[in-house]
Amino acid sequence: VFPSLAQAQASVANEVYQELGQPSVFLFCPTEYCSSLCSPSPRQSCYLQTIGQELLPGISVIWTGPKVVSQELSAVLLEEVEGVLQRRPIIWDNLYANDYDCRRVFLGPYMGRAPGLMSRLHGLLLNPNCELQANFIPIHTLGTWFQSELGSCSGPDHAGMETVAALEDSRGPWEGSYSPQEALELALCDWVAEINQQALEPGK
Repeated sequence: VFPSLAQAQASVANEVYQELGQPSVFLFCPTEYCSSLCSPSPRQSCYLQTIGQELLPGISVIWTGPKVVSQELSAVLLEEVEGVLQRRPIIWDNLYANDYDCRRVFLGPYMGRAPGLMSRLHGLLLNPNCELQANFIPIHTLGTWFQSELGSCSGPDHAGMETVAALEDSRGPWEGSYSPQEALELALCDWVAEINQQALEPGK
């Protein structure tokens, strides 16, 4: 029925999206969801070009970066992806994911993401460690990074205005100048306080 996989996927996604009443959040994960899966590159990928052209504009597209687990994300790469998809991507960040190697747990600060990245994104999802308690530092430092990004992000779109307003009063000392080391130290202090609080609860 369809001349290509991309056209088939876009058609099905569009139909489901419309059948659901075009919800405000509808995510599509392409087969080529990172640069290393694109042939020969995101900009020259016939698959991604078709997805960008055929997918309805209200559908958000997930992207993990240069690789499935990306150590770094650059504004230049995201600009390229935005151009071919004809929309800003939603990053599905696998920085802390350990489902592919459960012998490892990732406890470092959120890092390797270029300053000013938020203006190139439609959203960001964090894929955490499988172990719930191990995600305190990843999520805490992601929050600090996010607050610093709010300080440096110019011209948020209308959908982001409420979030900016709600968080304006809670911005920390790293606004506009995120430091992974300082974010880690803040997270560790809060984590110790959380552990001590839990230790005082009955039955702990």
